[in-house]
Amino acid sequence: MGRSWRSLKTVAGFFSAIVLTQFGVNTSAIAAETVVVRLGLFTESISLTELQNAAKTGELPRSLQSYAKGLSEQQRRFLLGALGMNIPMNVVTINKLLNTQIGTTILNDFATALARKDNAGVQALRGGLVLGSTAPGGLSILSFIAAYPSKRLEIDLPKAFIVAGNLNTAFWRTQQFMVAIAPRLDSTTSQIAFPFDPSQPGTAQVKILNLSLNDQKRQRKIPVDIYWSNDATANKPLIVFSHGLGSVRTDLRYLAEHLASHGYVVAALEHPGSNEDNINSALQGKTRPVKPQEFLNRPQDVSFVLDELEKLNQTTNHPLQGKLATMNAMVVGYSFGGSTALALAGGELQLERLKQRCKKNLAILSLGEAMQCIAQELPENTYQLRDTRIKQAIALNPTTSLIFGETGLTKVQVPTLVLAGSADKTTPALTEQIVGFDKIPSPKWLVGIVGGTHLSVKDPSKTMDQIGQPNTPISGGEVVGEQAADIRKYLKAITLAFAAQMTPEAKNYAIFLTSDYAQFASTKAFPFRLITQIPSNAMPVVKEFGDK
Repeated sequence: MGRSWRSLKTVAGFFSAIVLTQFGVNTSAIAAETVVVRLGLFTESISLTELQNAAKTGELPRSLQSYAKGLSEQQRRFLLGALGMNIPMNVVTINKLLNTQIGTTILNDFATALARKDNAGVQALRGGLVLGSTAPGGLSILSFIAAYPSKRLEIDLPKAFIVAGNLNTAFWRTQQFMVAIAPRLDSTTSQIAFPFDPSQPGTAQVKILNLSLNDQKRQRKIPVDIYWSNDATANKPLIVFSHGLGSVRTDLRYLAEHLASHGYVVAALEHPGSNEDNINSALQGKTRPVKPQEFLNRPQDVSFVLDELEKLNQTTNHPLQGKLATMNAMVVGYSFGGSTALALAGGELQLERLKQRCKKNLAILSLGEAMQCIAQELPENTYQLRDTRIKQAIALNPTTSLIFGETGLTKVQVPTLVLAGSADKTTPALTEQIVGFDKIPSPKWLVGIVGGTHLSVKDPSKTMDQIGQPNTPISGGEVVGEQAADIRKYLKAITLAFAAQMTPEAKNYAIFLTSDYAQFASTKAFPFRLITQIPSNAMPVVKEFGDK
């Protein structure tokens, strides 16, 4: 296992913040010679030479000894460890990253830790990053200070620690991965004539049928919203939606309406053991947020809904009669629903390694990891929950790092599309989606949203509570609502194209499941990536975290 996951993330996270929070004070042509550390009213100046010696000796500079008494032992270790570490990104990668929306967000976050005396702003931070990354050893605290055009850098250290908590090695490696899979600049792509715009609504008038299904055997009442139209036929797959933890069946309402407008039937169900009502009950102390059995109940909920819809499909005079292709279904799952979708597609829950890791006080720095550890209470070590009626699967920001063990995702038996947001804190892209994607058999697609966060794909009506939320290491900083409109537009296009692969129109839509279309649909705020295999130049990043 090598260095523990916790120490890797925290030390590198601290490093990232300290390195990058020292960007930008004055804009003279003189390299920084002094760093001023501020803690409340206390300030201390440290020369670049002292910092270089500290990196070599592993001992704090004498000028910081009295100051260090106010720091915890962990923070003192951070200060020393950070000096000797590099951000794993070269100048080309740094430059590309900073030209995206997530790059601007990073710069703005770093700027909060500066006690600036001028108006250099984020442009000075950007210049310092790029210049510092050209050093022979790459970007580090020391190379940045040596390269930045300022004599004095003043840092508000408490704020720097806050910024550090929002960043870690996995975050930087994710950005590196996204740059590695970026298509080469090709002028021919912009000249490709795409036959139509799959993000635009279809011509069918969407109707919504609300059902309340009762699984008496498992004592679960499952609400289902059916999005359909008179144009729907059994020639197109039935699409089933599985929502995330603590959420509701309308999470992806805009996507359901889009698909229904093109003649598909979408069944958006609600999982009673892990929906919003269940979380509210847990907050009142009435129940647990998630019970271990929910990892099994969720896929079984989908199977039960398919059973019930088949009955409706054969019910005389029912509006859905003959319109439901229950034997030819596609599942779309978001977050916890993403792992539900993968299980239905054949992914095998493998809990032996999960139980070992979680019982060893696994340092859980993401909500996705914490949620998966609940499964360690299940009595068996393996569970096969595949439903053969599911012929395709889409997993949006899924949790996979622990629940599927070493080889569980190699059992997926249907074409699968996985979506990952590079700024996702809840289910971090590299560990939860990218490493797992490498294990899934082809045919498969990985969609990367540079700058996308965990909630970016959700219906805007379901993210209003994010306004004013603090930006913490495990939550906040979400790109939602109108800010994420480009992401939802692209998701509508590729989901429709993916569903169409199960219809006679497959060839007409295949072009939208290519890197060319991803590049065409990209915006300045959100570059989109699409690959079907991880390229060799990005594989070292995947292997590094796949072996943790």
